[in-house]
Amino acid sequence: MSLSALQLALMVIDYTIKFAVIGVIPENRKPSSANAWLLVILLIPFLGLPLYFFLGSTFLSRRRHRIQREANELLDDVHEDFPDYPAGASVTDEVASMAHLNRTLTGFPALDGHVKAVWTDYQGTMRRLAAAIDDAQHHVHVEIYAMAWDSTTAPVWEAMERAVARGVPVRVLLDHIGSQKYPGFRKFKKRMTAAGIDWHLMLPLQPLRGTFRRPDLRNHRKLLIIDDSVAFMGSFNLIDRSYLMPNHVRKARQWVDAFVELTGPIVASLETMFAVDWYTEAGEILDIRAPFDDDTTDHDQNVLQLIPSGPGYTTEPNLRMFNTLIHHARERLVLCSPYFVPDDSMLEAITTACYRGVRVDLLVGEKADQFMVHHAQSAYYQQLLEAGVHIWQFPAPYVLHTKFAIADPAVWTRPGAASGSARNEIAIMGSSNMDMRSFSLNYENSLFILEGPLITELCDLASSYLSVSHQLTLEEWKKRPWTRRYIDNVMKLTSAVQ
Repeated sequence: MSLSALQLALMVIDYTIKFAVIGVIPENRKPSSANAWLLVILLIPFLGLPLYFFLGSTFLSRRRHRIQREANELLDDVHEDFPDYPAGASVTDEVASMAHLNRTLTGFPALDGHVKAVWTDYQGTMRRLAAAIDDAQHHVHVEIYAMAWDSTTAPVWEAMERAVARGVPVRVLLDHIGSQKYPGFRKFKKRMTAAGIDWHLMLPLQPLRGTFRRPDLRNHRKLLIIDDSVAFMGSFNLIDRSYLMPNHVRKARQWVDAFVELTGPIVASLETMFAVDWYTEAGEILDIRAPFDDDTTDHDQNVLQLIPSGPGYTTEPNLRMFNTLIHHARERLVLCSPYFVPDDSMLEAITTACYRGVRVDLLVGEKADQFMVHHAQSAYYQQLLEAGVHIWQFPAPYVLHTKFAIADPAVWTRPGAASGSARNEIAIMGSSNMDMRSFSLNYENSLFILEGPLITELCDLASSYLSVSHQLTLEEWKKRPWTRRYIDNVMKLTSAVQ
């Protein structure tokens, strides 16, 4: 073949690819994501197209979608006689509609739940988890994104060993990519096996064993359930506070997290979610015996709704829940996320809240532990500050890893606000960051809090974070060098490629 013929052939292939992707990629994809992928493919088609097939496919697997669909159908049957929220709840019509939205998208109604504690001390949390496991009589279920058997988490793993020794089954799910990057992963797996723990990798990426998938998907959920009666969930991973990486240790990075300890009917929702994930990875059907109803009237009672999300859900329930809460706010909005990279709908919701007169406080870390995320979220700061958002930076080297959102908290309602405004307060907490990855690519678990003292406890936590954080001003931010602006904007573009 002559050189001119080869050039012609390559040009034909080039334009064929370009015309094809223009009509294929936008299907069932957000415009921002579609435009980013089209830009990559149109500029560098011979690199961009393989990259798209490797990272950009929205296809998860027929089996996982089928399991999630069947689980949703079973949930509808189990909850058929349950209202969207308990009859005794005193929620507004707007909050009731939010509960209905969440149930429509996930299958879970709001249930009663008792908050025994909000755990924030790292060592204290590990001791409490170990003590709860030592009380287990029937089973221990653990599903946490990143895990390691280190000096900090040893009490928890040793408690699991004791549970197995006395005949209590211990089942553990850990994300494959989320855990294998930490030192000692191979030895860790062997130690779990030697301890008698029944463990499985979530979203395993093992091509040689026939388990290939899109490599940037993660199961980011974090929960521990004991005997269908006590549950812990929030932002903690089961790993040392430094995450064991030499770079983190050298820079003295320390993660800051929160776990909520729950009892009551809400535990049944968490156990059900675990059972679906366990069946997906282990192929075993678990018998869920946690009660879905409650006849107690404890002072610590909350009305809570589990919101699972992930690629198995096609309607992005996580994003819709956050956006609905933001639009709901009338007086005050507090957002806390270590990774804040909003999609267009969330950015518009937040800035619109400011223009409506809502005070918006955004808590982020001064320095994120990930280069791309740190710069991608920084690219939004000027637009947020100009709209009136109060940005608070939690001091480095600490990494603020807690995730929550609070709308119209009663403890911060302005003097002279309309009567009954306290009933407008709602909140969200869990494993989900406020970024495009958590909304579209990660499996997450969050609690929508319709009412109860947990909201006040989250307000107290937010106050403690705010008290030590630095407020970033627009004047200060405008002084950043042009190189920082450039890097931020490039990383912002890459965040939309999903």
